[in-house]
Amino acid sequence: MKHQKIKVSLRKELGKKATKALRKNKCVPCVLYGGGKNIHFFAEERDFRHIVYTPNVYLVELNIDGEIYNSTLKDIQFHPVRDNILHIDFFQIFEGKKITVEIPIKLNGLAEGVKEGGKMQIIRRKLKVKAFAADLPDQLEIDVENVKLGSNIKIAELSYDNLEMLDKKTDVVLTVNLTRAAKGAAEDEEEGVEGEGEGETENTKEDK
Repeated sequence: MKHQKIKVSLRKELGKKATKALRKNKCVPCVLYGGGKNIHFFAEERDFRHIVYTPNVYLVELNIDGEIYNSTLKDIQFHPVRDNILHIDFFQIFEGKKITVEIPIKLNGLAEGVKEGGKMQIIRRKLKVKAFAADLPDQLEIDVENVKLGSNIKIAELSYDNLEMLDKKTDVVLTVNLTRAAKGAAEDEEEGVEGEGEGETENTKEDK
């Protein structure tokens, strides 16, 4: 899994007034959970952009006033209008202890159903897994070449070394469906064949 180092500062003051002052200075208040006591800190919003505005999942090394904490991003709050970052929660990672994260998927190959005129719909772009940090991949690769028209891939069909899949086994990850255009063309072709058959029958009757 990808790693990112971020240098941040411990918050000396808490409360609404202090939080408002941080945001006014384009800083983001944050909390680190999971280590016995919660640690409140902050950094400039631009320092978090690499781990927030990306489909990738990162293991984040937080340098809080010289103290190093390994963590993963747990939750983000955005402003409902301006969409800037309001708050970030991190969860501390310990060696020898499994963590739960969502990993993005990567599709390999061209589905058989797509070759036949279907359209692939991705239902789940990230899957929830549990594993040791050292075993977490950047992406979960899925081979889609044998997915036929009208078929799908479910969680139950996927397995990866050293990873425990946490989503429901019946959850659909992706599906290949017939497009409206392809369906309309198929119906027109079918009607055309039926029409030709009817014409031949009438001609045959007239000849007789």
